[in-house]
Amino acid sequence: MTVPNRDQIFPLENFKRLCFLKNIVKNPNIIVGDYTYYDDFDNVENFEKNVKYHFDFNGDKLIIGKFCMIASGVSFIMNGANHLTDSISSYPFAIFGHDWENAMDGKTYPTKGDTIIGNDVWIGHNVTIMPGIQIGDGVIVATNSTVTKNVEPYSIMGGNPAKLIKKRFSEQQIKWLLDTQWWNWDIEKITKNVQNLTGKNIETLMKSE
Repeated sequence: MTVPNRDQIFPLENFKRLCFLKNIVKNPNIIVGDYTYYDDFDNVENFEKNVKYHFDFNGDKLIIGKFCMIASGVSFIMNGANHLTDSISSYPFAIFGHDWENAMDGKTYPTKGDTIIGNDVWIGHNVTIMPGIQIGDGVIVATNSTVTKNVEPYSIMGGNPAKLIKKRFSEQQIKWLLDTQWWNWDIEKITKNVQNLTGKNIETLMKSE
């Protein structure tokens, strides 16, 4: 049995536009699971440039699960983009120092926590994901969408702001998929079931358990 090498940067021979993402990420606050790939029209090194306002002093993380598909132009807006919204002015006086350096004493900029992308998530071209969003397993996000709220597993989302188009499976089937977590099977079992995983009949996959 031969399987793609999860530790290879470019898994497709002579094709440098698609990479297994975990092998190019250098920022320790970006955590990526096995076999998640990123496609970029220009250069896969653009990925970290598209994780925007990700400042070390904030400490927020971008966590992406296994077997995700991330298209070119996807942007993750992190908490460093946040400004005060309940104050008279949203202007970040303190970052410019001088006699403004104490402007934030006793105050903190708003934060929405880590951005978490589940497993087997497909994020289409030019999608924007806002700070602190949690996207469940099995989600599909349509091209040019802006995700401003958490997304339940196995939803298809689209629009600006992104809204639910439909659920991919029945609630019972979704529960089974979430309980089973096929992405955590050993790679031999996944390989044995690739025909079932690319099929439409969940019951067939259930019988393979």
